[in-house]
Amino acid sequence: MYRKVICSLLVLTSLFLTGCMYPSGKLAENQIPYLDQIQAVQQAVNTFKEDNGGILPIKTRDAVTPIYQKYPIEFKKIAPKYLAEPPGNAFESGGIFQYVLVDVETNPTVKLLDLRMADIIRDVQIRIKSNGYPPYNEKLADNVYTIDYKKLGYKQDPYAISPYSNQNLPLVVTTNAEVYVDYRQDLFQELKKTDKQIKSGEDIRYILVEDSMFVPAYSLPYTVDPENKEPVFLMQ
Repeated sequence: MYRKVICSLLVLTSLFLTGCMYPSGKLAENQIPYLDQIQAVQQAVNTFKEDNGGILPIKTRDAVTPIYQKYPIEFKKIAPKYLAEPPGNAFESGGIFQYVLVDVETNPTVKLLDLRMADIIRDVQIRIKSNGYPPYNEKLADNVYTIDYKKLGYKQDPYAISPYSNQNLPLVVTTNAEVYVDYRQDLFQELKKTDKQIKSGEDIRYILVEDSMFVPAYSLPYTVDPENKEPVFLMQ
């Protein structure tokens, strides 16, 4: 018993010291999205596709995987032949981003998924599981609610930082006890700027993706309320 505790402490100490000795410049590199790195990966993906009869260098995911998490790039397929190595900010290199593809059928395009959101969501889901059920608060849609965090032991409400606006985005929970990031703030701002003809009933998350390096990770579908033209959850 004591031997296991000592071994665990030694492992944690080793990890702590490794983090402390990690060059600050390298840590910064792992957390910054660089356009030139995305462009380099895009070129590698394009060339791989041309050389392999239209096949994309992606990992296999279940058919029910959410659309913006469904097509992660498999760097082993493009490095080192098409790309020297995965970018420093990629998960495979110890970074905080997962490189993914969108529009795979028509125009495969490289985007970034911020994995820090996954850590926040995972912590909330663990507490929900320990609680036995989600402590629902305010109803936002037929099966979407805010969360009563006090019942989960939080002193402050957790949140995700938006890759689009750097705003603090709240989390929501469904009746299936699944936790998501709520992007309505970002969508509201984007709707005010866009001149696109947005139809009620269509998933409008694409307006966040088109002119950005990022995908709205861990999100539910949204549409536009036909009366006030504000983003609302799209019930399917």
